[in-house]
Amino acid sequence: MNLKNFNRPTLLVIAGPTAVGKTQFAIEAALHYESVILSADSRQFYKEMKIGTAAPTEEEMRRVPHFFVGNLSIHDYYSVSRYEQDVLALLPSLFEKHKVVILTGGSGLYIDAVCYGIDDLPDPDPEVRQYVNDCFHHDGIESLRQQLKKLDPHYYETCNLADHKRMIRAIEVSLQMGQPYSSFLKSVKKPRPFDIEKICLTRPREELFQRIHARTQQMMENGWLDEARALYPLRHLNALNTVGYKELFAYFDGQMSLERAIVDIQTHTRRYAKRQMTWFQRDNSYQMLPISE
Repeated sequence: MNLKNFNRPTLLVIAGPTAVGKTQFAIEAALHYESVILSADSRQFYKEMKIGTAAPTEEEMRRVPHFFVGNLSIHDYYSVSRYEQDVLALLPSLFEKHKVVILTGGSGLYIDAVCYGIDDLPDPDPEVRQYVNDCFHHDGIESLRQQLKKLDPHYYETCNLADHKRMIRAIEVSLQMGQPYSSFLKSVKKPRPFDIEKICLTRPREELFQRIHARTQQMMENGWLDEARALYPLRHLNALNTVGYKELFAYFDGQMSLERAIVDIQTHTRRYAKRQMTWFQRDNSYQMLPISE
């Protein structure tokens, strides 16, 4: 690893698609700078979902202190704006001890919130909210996807298309304001009292897909099925409406075999990785860093 030196307080962002190797790379960077790691993986916030989110292990967190890993319950409400506030409140004390702080993860919106800020969004109009919710309940999640694709094709390409609450909010804002939701996310960059350096890790496509497949199998061997079964009664919670858990819940419901669920997890994870790369590639402030086995 060839990492440059920094003379001013610097937030070093290490991003990339799922399974690319961010966790290990970030740990090595943190050891190099004698620093700490802030997670920007919105699924790893939840303590009940350790295996299914490939959260850092206890051994990895002993090697380097981690923040925003397992700090919430799936019952807690959390948002990207709260994350922005929490990270910005924490950073000054960290920069007193460390010249460089590592921020790593694959949730591009959360990274952007810390680096650029999230604009204040309007409170939802009750009539608009009722209309969008009625569309979801009457016509299903596919109706949300089609509306979002029409109203905000840019956000459609990068958001989690399984997250109905996030799509509902994007549609609400787009309809209410008469312009795409994504246009409000960072129309004006907010100044930050620290420097920001951004790296996006990449791998050859087939190698990344092989890693996704292998990691899925390893997570199953590590007890993911039991973790998901324990969470099954809570499957209505928004935190669990995510790739991996949804497919395993469908298996528990008798809708598919376990083998089919695993294949679907791998397929949907590959698609998610593609959307992540689309998000990062649109931001030319990232240094694309190819890595390979």
